[in-house]
Amino acid sequence: MRLTRGRLAFPLALLFGLNFMNFYDRQVVGAIGERIKVDWHLSDGQLGSLTTAFILLYAVVGIPLGRWADRGRRRIILGVGAIVWSLFTALSGVAWGFASLFAFRIGVGVGEASCAPTANSLLGDLFPWHQRSRAISLFMLGLPLGTSASFLVSGAIAQATGGWRPALFVAAVPGVVLGLLAFLLPEPKRGAAEAQAAARPLQGSAIGTILRIPTMWWIILSGALINLNLYALAAFLTSFMIRYHGLGIGGASRFNALITGLGGGVGMLAGGWLGDRAARGGVQRRLLIAAGAFAVAAPTVWVALQQPRGAAWSFVLLMGPGLMFHYMYYSTVYATIQDVVEPERRGTAMAIYFFAFYFATAIGLYALGHLSDLLTARAARGGASPADASALGLHDALYTIPIVAAVLALVLWVGARTVAGDHSRMLERRQAAPAR
Repeated sequence: MRLTRGRLAFPLALLFGLNFMNFYDRQVVGAIGERIKVDWHLSDGQLGSLTTAFILLYAVVGIPLGRWADRGRRRIILGVGAIVWSLFTALSGVAWGFASLFAFRIGVGVGEASCAPTANSLLGDLFPWHQRSRAISLFMLGLPLGTSASFLVSGAIAQATGGWRPALFVAAVPGVVLGLLAFLLPEPKRGAAEAQAAARPLQGSAIGTILRIPTMWWIILSGALINLNLYALAAFLTSFMIRYHGLGIGGASRFNALITGLGGGVGMLAGGWLGDRAARGGVQRRLLIAAGAFAVAAPTVWVALQQPRGAAWSFVLLMGPGLMFHYMYYSTVYATIQDVVEPERRGTAMAIYFFAFYFATAIGLYALGHLSDLLTARAARGGASPADASALGLHDALYTIPIVAAVLALVLWVGARTVAGDHSRMLERRQAAPAR
């Protein structure tokens, strides 16, 4: 039996809280990364590899966790996962060198890989199709708000203490509390929110069936691209604001919190509202909303990067809307995955999606760090001082972001053309009602 609207408030709020801390904890190193770099004399390539370590393990363990989410008790998976990633976040604060910090960030990735596939599977069984974009947008609001809060709080702690370790200890505590509360989540039957139950058990391999859905291939490609952009900003935006626009770590963190929290939050909620509204005219329209958003995001971010050194406010006023259009992606695309994959396979579908795009993103993010190092060396050969060369190298490397956004617009537009057919075939596999 489906929960009433009032009883849905608790699981949705708790899932938001888990996702908030999921992104808060993974962003701490990005917020305090410049301090770590100076303390241990790291290159941008090494700094980027700390995020790469997290991403690679997230990708690898996501598949078995996704399969578990389709079969096991999802509240147990979420609770244990939150406690694990929080404990490894605390251990990161006692790291004694680059290698140990790298290893502890891998542990954070293992724990956090439990969250998204499991929570999305749960949301699909709590909310019917015409409310999913909005439900997912509220869950995924944890991404911009958690990232923003991590910039703000972690930067303030680093500035106040003169070090970076306390920020990691502070980040660990709320996740443990939320992990314990997760054991109280409801556990609806798979397909509980569908118009009709499956007429018979699903046949065939879950992974094989998912990989035969054309829309999933376009969505997976889009995931690799969006994640490359947002992880590049998460890893390097604070460093960019410090080096290129001359801010201190506290000021840079406040600006980045404003960009991510306000811009990302508005984009996430707008995507949820527009996605559900547009889907009434056809499920493919969710992806068309996302494609249009990136068509606007690409030139907006390009112009933001064109702002002169020291013009922090003009950069923020342009990058904020650029990120707003980026964040419309999640509530539209994640709901589309649920439109083309049956409830009994959604955890696996999300895990396959995360595996592919996180693995590609890990490689791309590592390459971006090295691109920054190469462009820094070129600027130094041109006569720039070490500080100016570092600023110019990172700035020029970030021009990959609007280029990727333009490609995303095309990928999502093409992907939208296969959604209606895949949605109908999903309903046929379940022997459910005709396509909505």
